[in-house]
Amino acid sequence: MAPTYPFSETVGLTLDPTYEHLRREEPVSRVTFPYGGEGWLVTTYEETKFVLGDPRFSRARTVGQDVPRMQPLIAPGGSILTHDGESHARMRRLVSKAFTVRRVEELRPRAQQITDDLLDRLDNPGDLVEGFSMPFPVAVICELLGVPFEDRDEFRKWSNQVLATVGGHTPEEALDGVTKLHAYFTELVARRRAHPTNDLMGALVAARDNEDRLSEEELVHFGITLLVAGHETTANMISNSVVTLLEHPDDLKDLREHPEKLPNAIEELLRYVPLGSGAGFPRIATEDVQVGNALVKAGEAVLVVVSSANHDATVFAAADELDVDRDAGRHLQFGHGIHFCLGSQLARMELKVALGTLLRRMPGLRLAEPVEFRRGSLVRGPVRLVVAW
Repeated sequence: MAPTYPFSETVGLTLDPTYEHLRREEPVSRVTFPYGGEGWLVTTYEETKFVLGDPRFSRARTVGQDVPRMQPLIAPGGSILTHDGESHARMRRLVSKAFTVRRVEELRPRAQQITDDLLDRLDNPGDLVEGFSMPFPVAVICELLGVPFEDRDEFRKWSNQVLATVGGHTPEEALDGVTKLHAYFTELVARRRAHPTNDLMGALVAARDNEDRLSEEELVHFGITLLVAGHETTANMISNSVVTLLEHPDDLKDLREHPEKLPNAIEELLRYVPLGSGAGFPRIATEDVQVGNALVKAGEAVLVVVSSANHDATVFAAADELDVDRDAGRHLQFGHGIHFCLGSQLARMELKVALGTLLRRMPGLRLAEPVEFRRGSLVRGPVRLVVAW
């Protein structure tokens, strides 16, 4: 039987040393996943990029199938995350205009206002997760989508259930989270039909009703995906970046004295910080494909570990060291290929606003309590991050 994966419990921001061994000795290896049995695990940069970019590896083939995976939930249909080819391109075109560099820059003043308002209210010492890094991207994505911010406690709970992996919520709780989110967005769509709006959900409803470019199920799943992805990853990346910089005081001092370095430093943080707790979404080979050292047969599942790929020393010199002056633009934190993260420009803007403001307003930023990290989730990050300044 193939080795059990994950190789150890994911705690904090440390990568399991097994990844380094596999990158050297067996970049594409057989493992037994928490759900669905054995599949292929890819740990190196070039092979990860190859799998993410090759259309012979299908996300659509995972829909409704008990394939090897990290999460208890079997992939539902209707989500942009489980479409291939032209079907995926059709859905992507519907929302891509909302996430262009120009549109994101138009959101920057509002993002700055939200940041300042939240930090004005933060106690000293205070919990940065609950007081800032979570509500900030939640507020931004709520305004962009047209989701009521006052519902945040409910949909955050459901999001946490949906993102559960081994050791987190039970399969029943994960399914409950999906069900609740589905019901929530079904009701929101009905409200948008009754009272049209200019936000992104309003535009998607119009695309469904006036142009027949979305099915009803696709429309609801679009809302779920954009909401969950639009706040969970960015919120945890903000907190993780703060933790990492506090662990590297010289770099923190450097960025405070040279704020113009921040955009480049953010790319390095995106590369260096392992945001995912392990392998990403499964893909199914549609034909036999040679991937590095392994022949992946048609019908077999392949899962890549982006965090490991971003620490590949054949691509990034001294990859396990943080270097805020490094050219880290080739990192794969936002993925690669057709499923490259739609919100990458939004996330970058939010990170620049959040970290830039924290560096400027909190010159004495420091930990006030030991960091408590979440467990049993696809996304790494602190549950509490109590800081003083």
